[in-house]
Amino acid sequence: MFTGIIEAVGEIKQVTPLGTSSSRVAADGIRLDIAPGVLNLSDVKTGDSIAVNGVCLTVTALVDGRFTVNVSRETLGCTRGLDQQGGRVNLEKALRLSDRLGGHLVSGHVDDIGEVVKIEPVGESCLLVIRAPGALLKYIAKKGSITVNGVSLTVNWVTADEFGVNLIPHTRAMTTLHDLECGAKVNLEVDMLARYVEQALSNAANYDKGLT
Repeated sequence: MFTGIIEAVGEIKQVTPLGTSSSRVAADGIRLDIAPGVLNLSDVKTGDSIAVNGVCLTVTALVDGRFTVNVSRETLGCTRGLDQQGGRVNLEKALRLSDRLGGHLVSGHVDDIGEVVKIEPVGESCLLVIRAPGALLKYIAKKGSITVNGVSLTVNWVTADEFGVNLIPHTRAMTTLHDLECGAKVNLEVDMLARYVEQALSNAANYDKGLT
């Protein structure tokens, strides 16, 4: 579990295909060698989880101040920003029970891909508008939480196919959201509480139908 409060911006130093495929994205996925930036790895060991651009990945090795993770083909197919050597990525270590929950509960399991359609200065902050898949919109609510590339954000408004969030200067400075341009694809994870509420209501409705 994570909070969506980014601890550091790292850099993908090397992308290595796994398996026997000659393509960049091999049949078995890829291995990433990541420089952690200012992320403190002193309490990280092999087998621990780190969210990379909002994707929960398992540390497979720690060498020379870097860490490596494996990314499966399935994960590559439903996320963005994990296969570019030299790419900057948002990093967050897994939540401990004693930690403060500064953002919201984040699983690190990306739900789908969104597309940036507008970036507009608003005073010292910035309005970020993202087009989201229709299946996710029912879980996105005004003043609710959403995770964009691993960053916990508050939803300002929602329309039939888009939602807007406000990026304060600190968030832009401390994450890769500062790098986003129109047309960029981003990893989205909806608030898990919204999912549970929707599932509970759906189960209740189906139960009522069965009684009538």
